[in-house]
Amino acid sequence: MIDVRRAEASDIPFLADCNCRMAWESEERKLDPDTARSGVEGLFQHPEYGFYVLAEDRGKLVGQLMITFEWSDWRNGLFWWIQSVFVLPEARRQGVYRTLHEYVRRIARHTPGVCGLRLYVDRNNSSARATYTRCGMAECRYDLFEELFPSPNGE
Repeated sequence: MIDVRRAEASDIPFLADCNCRMAWESEERKLDPDTARSGVEGLFQHPEYGFYVLAEDRGKLVGQLMITFEWSDWRNGLFWWIQSVFVLPEARRQGVYRTLHEYVRRIARHTPGVCGLRLYVDRNNSSARATYTRCGMAECRYDLFEELFPSPNGE
């Protein structure tokens, strides 16, 4: 049985490790473990930015996602962005992500001021796209653009 809970500071090592593994798996990008850990710690230091949610199977951590907030002036509410999704390889195809998603959807729908959920996914990640569709999400009309600034450590 999959249990879901909000992450706590004691979960930082698991979260940082998952972020490193996800970056390698999804983009073949090697993250600096210290920077990844600092990034996770930063969210705990600034809860106004968001929070992490964890999945456990019989007490063993098996998956994560992060929620960050985006203010929508058009809707006078917050979108919750689903990010940093990672399920341990041995726990995939067992409903871990669906359970995380349903938990987030349930609390978002009962949190005043939340107007919806959003996420971004690589165009070539057909497995993830199918999973998100099965969870009730749909492609929207927007494409994502970005401009990245160099970080202080050169990454």
